[in-house]
Order: sequence, then structure tokens, then C-alpha cells
Amino acid sequence: MRYKIIPVTPLQQNCSLVWDPNSSIGALVDPGGQCDDILNEVKRHDVTIEKILVTHPHVDHVGAVLELSQILDVPVIGPHRDDEFWIKNLPMQSELFNVPCSGRFKPQRWLENGDQVAVGQLTFDVYHCPGHTPGHIVFVEATHKLAFVGDVLFKGSIGRTDFPKGDHEALINSIKTRLWALDNEIQFVPGHGPMSTFGEEKQDNPFVGETA
Repeated sequence: MRYKIIPVTPLQQNCSLVWDPNSSIGALVDPGGQCDDILNEVKRHDVTIEKILVTHPHVDHVGAVLELSQILDVPVIGPHRDDEFWIKNLPMQSELFNVPCSGRFKPQRWLENGDQVAVGQLTFDVYHCPGHTPGHIVFVEATHKLAFVGDVLFKGSIGRTDFPKGDHEALINSIKTRLWALDNEIQFVPGHGPMSTFGEEKQDNPFVGETA
């Protein structure tokens, strides 16, 4: 398994290019903007993109989804249907946060907790982790111990819950009941900032760690 983190937008959102090195088939996770930069990385690593994965549709995570899905002719997978209202509000989000957006997109597949998504020979388990948004999804490739968690969890922090339909209690519950049940050695790519592991955050995170 290979991956490349591509920070995009003025909010430095961690778009990720992930691929199966045996087949060079890959996916883009949360392409929030800077379409040309993302496509350059895809070309540089000689990856064939077969789908776009969305953790949640805040504009800094999905601003380039529509454009890339059209250019690459690939489906958009995720998030959970409870986030559909955020997709409908993308033009408003774009104006409010001053993040360019290529337009509203329509997922070819809404995801549910317990689903799986294949990328080449890689298999991502889907965890519905509401709180930051009601339909937020986390993707976990357990064999290679790598997760893409969007804005649920960060190194030393957790996601905001002051947006419409955010729920602090639900976020804490999502992390403690779904993510903490997974392997401590799993590394995760957050929506912003540096990577960490579930084990490190379970122990030291001031919001959801053992000392919280």
C-alpha cells in the first residue's frame, strides 16, 4: 500500500492519494481543491484513479470532487447520506469560507457503518463516526494499519462540533466506541495537520485520551 498526502486549499486540508502498488490502481480521499496539483501527483506516481472517497462534504474536503470526477470519469463514494445537506450547501460554504468549489456532486454510493470499499486489492472498512458532521465516514485499511479519519480526530485534538448539526457528545462516542476499539498501531491521516496513531491518541489526547 502506498499513499501521498497533498495539502490543499488555504485551510491546508490533507487530501490523500492512496494506491495498490501491485496494480497501480488508486483513489483520492477528500480532494478539497487545487485540482492541477492533485492531478500532477497522480501522474507523477503513475496511478490509475478508480474512485474518489469522501469522509464528509465540508468544502475544504470536497471543493475539487466534481471537477476531478468528471476529468477522471470515476465515481464518488461516500459519505453517509446524513451529510447530503452539506453537499447541497456547497455554494454557501464556498462563499463563507472563501474556498473555491467546482460544484455540487452526487455520490454514486452512500456509505453505512460496516460497509467495505475496494481500491485495487486494498480493502477499506467503513466506520460511520458522526459528531463533526452527522454523516462523517472514516476509512480504515486494517491489513496495512492505515486510516483516513477526516475531521473526527487529530494529533492532540478532535473535530469541531459548532457547525450545523454538529454534536460534541456524538463525536466523543464515535471516537471511543468505534476508533478506540481498533488496533492501537493504526496510523491515521487527519483532515489537517500531522499524522498520529490511535494508540498515541487513546493515551495522550486531552479530549478523548486516558487522562481526559
